[in-house]
Parts: sequence; structure tokens; C-alpha cells
Amino acid sequence: MKILAVTGRLAQEMVREQAKGSDVLVLDTDIAAFVTPEMLKRASPAGYDLILLPGAVTADFSSVEKDLGAKIRLGPKNAADLGTVLDHLGELELSSRTPACILLESTLRSRALAVVSELESQSDFSLLIKGVKIGGRSRMKVLAEVVDATGLSRDDLAARISLFQAEGADMIDLGLPLDARPEMVTFALKAAREVTDLPISIDTLNPDLILAGVEAGADLILSLDGRNLPLVGRAVADCGMPAVVIPGPGAIEDNLRYARDLGINVIADPVLSPPLMGLARSISGYLQFCQAHPEVPVFFGAGNVTELIDADSQGANAILASIGSEVGASILFTPEYSDKARGAVRELRVSSEMMALAAARKSPPKDLGLDLLVLKEKRHRPDLLVPLRPVLARGDHQFEADPAGAITIGIWKGQILARHEMLEVLGTRARDVLNLLIDRGLVTRLDHAGYLGRELEKAEIALKLGKSYCQDEPLFGDRP
Repeated sequence: MKILAVTGRLAQEMVREQAKGSDVLVLDTDIAAFVTPEMLKRASPAGYDLILLPGAVTADFSSVEKDLGAKIRLGPKNAADLGTVLDHLGELELSSRTPACILLESTLRSRALAVVSELESQSDFSLLIKGVKIGGRSRMKVLAEVVDATGLSRDDLAARISLFQAEGADMIDLGLPLDARPEMVTFALKAAREVTDLPISIDTLNPDLILAGVEAGADLILSLDGRNLPLVGRAVADCGMPAVVIPGPGAIEDNLRYARDLGINVIADPVLSPPLMGLARSISGYLQFCQAHPEVPVFFGAGNVTELIDADSQGANAILASIGSEVGASILFTPEYSDKARGAVRELRVSSEMMALAAARKSPPKDLGLDLLVLKEKRHRPDLLVPLRPVLARGDHQFEADPAGAITIGIWKGQILARHEMLEVLGTRARDVLNLLIDRGLVTRLDHAGYLGRELEKAEIALKLGKSYCQDEPLFGDRP
């Protein structure tokens, strides 16, 4: 296939670097996005099977396509991504409307998820909990805890479970507070069953609550130890319910032996310690345990780390999942209890899929089609604009109130809210909200329009990152 990459003057060096043997046509414009059908028609390139336009071009090139006798499709938005697109050209159905970089991202992700699904369907396992494979060579499963489940209303419990399921949880854990009563456990389990078909566990050391969970038909018990095993172990074994076994007051091996002698299907939790409170030592303990007991599925409490460190959870969860994969973990557990850990269920689900792919490839978890890059990027895109005769910006502009009135911006239930005395606008995209305000005549000054654009974009970024937003305050604060 003979390919021609079209660009403008400013991006031509980068396009030539990334062209991988394809020809390059530089048209009479500095900005590649400003390429027009007339420019390409005047250049009249001939003999090409495919002409790749800059991905940011919005004009209709269908008439030129007929004149030149070649497919004209959008390449990537940024020239730095052209080489990657060309590498995967055989996998893409290029579009005249959607940039190739977006198509590539979607294609690679879909392919990666298909491979994960195929690996899971073919994997062996140690336990099957309501159709969910645990252990063996199956993917690490994400167990999401609803903290203080019996203290929530039916609607709040349902909303929490639905959120976790949408985020990719494989199983739901009902965390029981110390003041919970057996009838409350029964109610919570029944309410949870009305919302989800996922396996449901109860999380308590209280023997009475464990027995209530057994009676109400929980799918998994968290947790059995040396104190409650003599009281509830026989009931757990008789119903065939698997259970997580933890250390205390003696060694975990003693508790496991006791539980297995009773006939309980066990999952071991050697307990992951918080940072600077024995984290490294506990990871070493996991490794030793899994080497000594490769047949026992292992529970890995990632939330013990993410909840107790003031750092973004995406990278922390990716590292924890990779450690869990190396030591042989079967279940990744998180409560998403604090605001800073919001989204941890989705992060662990993506991480578990990344580790499954990487293990199958026998490679580090990179270039998989799945990632947890949010604030940082995989490839830095070079600056294309070069200052010619710049004027230094100043901060002495005197803002004048817009005679059309003031507009207050906030976030409400996952949407941007812009409030004017004449109108309230809801939307998820800053441009849509601003355009409607302008169309209704509620923005009449250029400086006001610029201000609103900045604030609405901040609100949209806050929505995407799950951050709170406050008008006129920095989104990320002052950082060194």
C-alpha cells in the first residue's frame, strides 16, 4: 500500500520522523489542522492508495477523494502518534470523521479485553463461587466492600452496590459494624440480592453474625480465626460455604489446618500491612506463604495500603496488583472508604486485567491496550508552535461586570451546573454549557466569555477526575 501523509509546515519534521517510509506532503499552511480540500486538490498527489490527513481536520474531503482516486482518511490528531498508527494500520478501519488515534485506542482496548475474556474462559481455578473462578490461573478477582452495610438504608446500599458493579467489581462484600445484629445481616443480604447477581460475602469476626450470614445464604465468609472457628466452623463447613481464614490469635497455618480439617473450602489472608507499619515484611510473608501453599487461594487486602497513604490511588493500585500477581493472590480487596480512594474498584479491575495480559505475554504490564494513565501520558508530544514575535502576557487587565449578569458555576450529581438569574444550564461538557449560555445572550463581553471558558473547563476536568470543584479556586492547589 502506498501511503501519503499530509501536514502543515510546523509539524513537517515530526511527520517525516514518524512516516515509516510513507511519503509526506507539506501544504501551504503553518497549522496542519487548517488543511483544506482546495489545498489538497491543487497539490494533486497521484498514485496513492491512502492519503492520511491530520486528525484535527474537520472539512469534508469526499469530493477530492473522487478526483484523486485514493482513500482519504483522518490520521492521528498529533504527529507524534503517526508512527504508532502506521504500525497498527492493518488492524484499523480508518474513518473520515474520527481521528485514527481515537480508533486505535478503542481497537487496542477492545482487543485486549477480548484476550482477557478468552484467557479467563480457558483458565483453571481452585474454587468456584457462584460461577466466579477463584485461584488457579484465573484472573485476580476484585472484591469491593460496602463499609457499614447494615447502617445504610436499602436505597443507599443498593446505590453503593450498583456503583461497584458498574466499576467492575467481581464480588461484593458487606462490611458489618460492631453494633450490627443478626436480623440486620439478614436484611442487608436480602437487599443486596435484589440489586446484584454477583457473589456476596459478609465481613465480620462476630460468631453470631457469621451464623446469621450462613443462615441467610451468603456466598463467602470473611473472616475465620482461632477464636470463632470453634464456634462457627462446623456450620460453615456443613453448608459448603467457602471462607477467608486469617491469623490470630495463633499462626495462620494453624487456623487453616483447623478449618480444612472441618471440611471448609479455605481462602487464606496472611494480611497486608499498611505502609511503614510492616508493609514490606507482610509482602515477604505473602510470598513465603504462597510458595509453601500453592494450592490455597490467597486474599490480598489492597485497601490496607491505598486507604492509609496520601497518594493518588491509580498508581498505587497498579503496583499492588502487580505485587499481588507475583505473590499468587486470587482476590484483590478494597473498600473505597475515603474520598481519595474513590474509583479504586475500577482501578483494581483494570489492574487485574493488565496483569492477566502481561502474565500471558510473559512481559511487564505495558503496551497492553489497557492502562491507568490519568494525569501523565505514555508519550510526550512535542511543542509544535514556535514563538516568532511574542508579547509577554500581563496580569493588569481590569475586569468589568457583564451587563447580561453574573453566572455561578458548580457541580451537581455528576454534571456541570451554570446558574444565571434567568436560566440554569446542566451538562457534562464545558463547551456545550458555554455555547448555550452564549446562544441565550447571557454572555456579552469577551473577557467574561474567556473567564467562563476557563472555569467550565476546570469543572469538566474535576468531573473526569472525581475531584471536587469550587469556582475561582485552583483545581490542583499550589504544587512544587
